[in-house]
Amino acid sequence: MDKITLAHGGGGDEMNALVGEIFSIFDNDVLSEVNDAAILNDIAFSTDSFVLNPIFLKNLDIGKLSVCGSVNDVLMVGAKPLYLSLALILEEGFEIEKLKIILNSIKKECLKLGVKLVCGDTKVVPKNKGDEIYINTSCIGKVIKKISTKDIQNNLSIIVSRDIGAHGCAVLVERNNLQANIISDCKNLKSEVEALLKSNIKIKAMRDATRGGLSAVLNEWSLLSGFELLIYEEKIPICNEVLGVCELFGYEPYELANEGTFVLCVEKEDEKSALEILKKFNHNASIIGEVTAIKKSRVVLENAYGARRILEAPKGELLPRIC
Repeated sequence: MDKITLAHGGGGDEMNALVGEIFSIFDNDVLSEVNDAAILNDIAFSTDSFVLNPIFLKNLDIGKLSVCGSVNDVLMVGAKPLYLSLALILEEGFEIEKLKIILNSIKKECLKLGVKLVCGDTKVVPKNKGDEIYINTSCIGKVIKKISTKDIQNNLSIIVSRDIGAHGCAVLVERNNLQANIISDCKNLKSEVEALLKSNIKIKAMRDATRGGLSAVLNEWSLLSGFELLIYEEKIPICNEVLGVCELFGYEPYELANEGTFVLCVEKEDEKSALEILKKFNHNASIIGEVTAIKKSRVVLENAYGARRILEAPKGELLPRIC
C-alpha cells in the first residue's frame, strides 16, 4: 500500500487493511476489542467524521447524519449516549444559511436523544479545498450492558433490524437526479437498543451496518470469531425500490451503506423475543442466519433453492463520500 485511494474509505477489504496498519502502530487492549466505540470501564467513547455528498438529502442533512452516526456507535456497545463534541471544517464561501440549517438539525437530534453538546471546534479552508463542509463528532456514553464483538461464538442467531440498502440508494438517487421513492434510513437507534437492553435477551454483538453494509459487518464478525456464518438470502429484507436501483447500477444491496440499520447476534433461545421487540420499530426486521460450529472464517449465502455461495467482503471504491 503506497498511496491512499478512495477504496480505503469504502468499508471493505482495503479499509480493513488500512485500519490494520493503524492498529499495528497504536496497538493496545482497547483497540484490540475492535468495536465501533471504545469501552473504557463503564464509559463508551466513539469518534467519527462525515463527508456526505450531497450534504442535503430528502429526509436528512449532514448534521443529522453526524449525530446519529456517533450516537449509534455508542449504542452498539450497550451504552447510553450522554455527551457530544462537534468539529466543523468549512470551505471558504460556504453559505451561512446552509450552516444554520445543519446546526439546527444537530440541535434537534441532540434534543430528541437527550444528548448534550459540550465542546467543539471550527476551521475554515480555502475555496475548492474543503468540499463545502466536513463534520467530526465524538460521543461519550455510560455503559449499561457491555456488548463486544469478542463475545461472538457458535450457535448464535443473526438478526437485522430492518430492510437494508436504503441510505446508499438514497444517495445514488440524489446524485443521479432519479425519480425514485427512496429515502435514507438515517435515524438514531436509541429506542430499539434501549428496548433490547431492558429485556433479558442475551446479546452477544451489535453493529450498525454503515460503510460496506451488511456484507462488511458479517465478514468482520466471521473473521473475528473464526466461525462460519450461514445467511439465508431469502430472509434478508430488501425493498423493491432498492433492488431496482441496484439492478440499474450493478450494485449488490448487501454492500450498500445504511445509517439506521443494525445487525445483532443473540442466543438462539432469544431470537424470537429479540425479533418481536425489533418488529415494534420496523416490521421488516428479520432473522437472517446463524453462526455455525464450522471453524472457518467465511460468510456463506444460501438461496431459496439451497444453492450456496461465498458472500465476500466489499472490495474497491464502492460509493465514496456517503457517510
